[in-house]
Amino acid sequence: MMCYEVRRRGAKGSIPPFLCPYTVWPVVKMGFGDYHVDYNPKVHGPYDPARFYGKADTPLAQVKLGEVSSWLARRSVSGIPSAASRAFWRWQHKYVLPKKTGIAPFAQLAIGSMIFFYAINYGKLASHRNHKYHW
Repeated sequence: MMCYEVRRRGAKGSIPPFLCPYTVWPVVKMGFGDYHVDYNPKVHGPYDPARFYGKADTPLAQVKLGEVSSWLARRSVSGIPSAASRAFWRWQHKYVLPKKTGIAPFAQLAIGSMIFFYAINYGKLASHRNHKYHW
């Protein structure tokens, strides 16, 4: 029996939670590769990484001016990587994973990499035009 099962049953003399590697805390944090806490396979069906399974919040366009501070207080920075992952999976489902893909994902990848490398080399490129001899 694992230490979190003993602790859940309320047994005396169980392993302290800070020593147990399997401790289930009240605030459950997702690990790498875990499903979302609100995902229920009986309700949602097969897991889709491009879908958000959490509770829906009020969109910014529907927030009143007096509620903006409380709306911002509810925001969490930890949702940003999840949103980026969902956006990547939506892009994958739309452009890369269909049977007849086409050239669109390759063109998007090429243009995206050109923009990225232009942005990281902008400092060198901007000062280059000010030189007397451009070599």
